[in-house]
Amino acid sequence: MNRTDGASVVGGGRASGAGVNLLALRGHNAALVLDLLRTADADGISRLEIAERTGLTPQAVSKITARLRTEGLAAEAGRRASTGGKPRTLLRLVPEAGHAVGLHLDRDELTVVLADLTGRVVAERRAPLDFGAGADAVVDVAVDVVRELVRPPGGSGDPGRLLGVGIALPGPLDHTDGVLHRVTGFPAWDGFPLREAFAARLGLPVVVDKDTNAAALGLALGGVAESFAYLHLGTGLGAGLVLSGGLYRGARTGAGEFGHQVIQLDGPRCGCGDRGCIEALCLAAVARGDTAEAARALGVGAANLVSLLDIDRVLLGGRAVFAAAESFVRGVGEVVTERVRRGGGDTEVPVVVASGGDRGVAEGAAQLVLAPVFGRAG
Repeated sequence: MNRTDGASVVGGGRASGAGVNLLALRGHNAALVLDLLRTADADGISRLEIAERTGLTPQAVSKITARLRTEGLAAEAGRRASTGGKPRTLLRLVPEAGHAVGLHLDRDELTVVLADLTGRVVAERRAPLDFGAGADAVVDVAVDVVRELVRPPGGSGDPGRLLGVGIALPGPLDHTDGVLHRVTGFPAWDGFPLREAFAARLGLPVVVDKDTNAAALGLALGGVAESFAYLHLGTGLGAGLVLSGGLYRGARTGAGEFGHQVIQLDGPRCGCGDRGCIEALCLAAVARGDTAEAARALGVGAANLVSLLDIDRVLLGGRAVFAAAESFVRGVGEVVTERVRRGGGDTEVPVVVASGGDRGVAEGAAQLVLAPVFGRAG
C-alpha cells in the first residue's frame, strides 16, 4: 500500500508527500503499545509499565516507542519518581498526529466526521443526500463534503495526517470487497464497487461496512457490554451484533439483516419483496405516529435476538428512536422482559438508547479505520 497524506483529499489528485500510512506500517507489537498509550491516564505511562503489561522486553519497548516518537505519534509527558534509580520518563499518545474520516451515507442524508487518534470528533459536516439519484451522484456529493471537511481554513496548509476513510451505509453489502448488494428500495446499487470508487477519488485507504456494524463497533470499543445488539431504526431497520466482545458480521457480511425478519405472514408488503417484515411494520407505524406499535414490533424482533443469542443488552438508535426515545425504551423493554421471564431467565436484559446520538454511525465509521491501528478488530 502506498504512503499517502491529506494532499490528495484536498486537491483530488494522486496521493503524495511524506505522510505515513499507519494501516500498512503498524505491526502487532507496535499496535499493542499504541493502544496502551491511547488508554493511559492523563499523566502518561512509562516504558517499564508498557513492558509489564504487554510482556514485551524493555529493549523491544524502547525500540518501538523511539519509532513512535520519531513518527510524531508519541511524546514525553513528564517524569515520575522511581522507588530506585533515576525517574521514569512518561509517554503519551499525540491525538492530533493522525485523523480518520467517518461517513454515514443514509438514504436521504450524509454525515461526515473527522476524528483524531482517540476517536474524538474535531470537525463535522452534514448534507442532504438522495440514494435514488444513483451511486455516481452520491459519491460526487460525498467526496465534495469530505474535501470541504478536511480542507484547512483559507484552503491552504496541511490538514493533518489522514489515515483513511470509513464508510457506513445500509446493507446488504460485502465488507471484504467493499461492494454493495441490493439496498432495499434501490436495486440499481446492486454490485456497485463503493470502496473502489471512493479510493480512486480520494487517494486514501477506504473501509466499507453496514451502518449498524459501524455503530456497534464504536459502542463495543467504548466497553458497553461483552455481548449486545444495536438496533437502528431510521430510514430502514438493521442490527449490529457484538458477541463475546467482537463484532460479528457473518461469513458474507450478512449478519444483522434484522429488519427483514417476517413476524406477520399476512402483513404489509416490504421493499425487499416479503410481507410482514419488522422493518415494514415499524416504518408504517412511525409514519402514522403510532410509536407504541412501532416499539412493540421492534420489541418482538429484539426479544427474538435475546432468545437466540443470549445477549447481555439491547441498544437502540436511529432518528425514529431519538425522536421518541422514552417510548421506544419502554415499549421494547416490556416485550424483551416478558420474553426473558417466560423463558425462565432470572437476569435482566437492559434496553437503553445508544450513546453517540445522531452521529454515532459516523463516529463508528471512523473507528473502522482507527481500531486496527490500535490492534482492535475493525
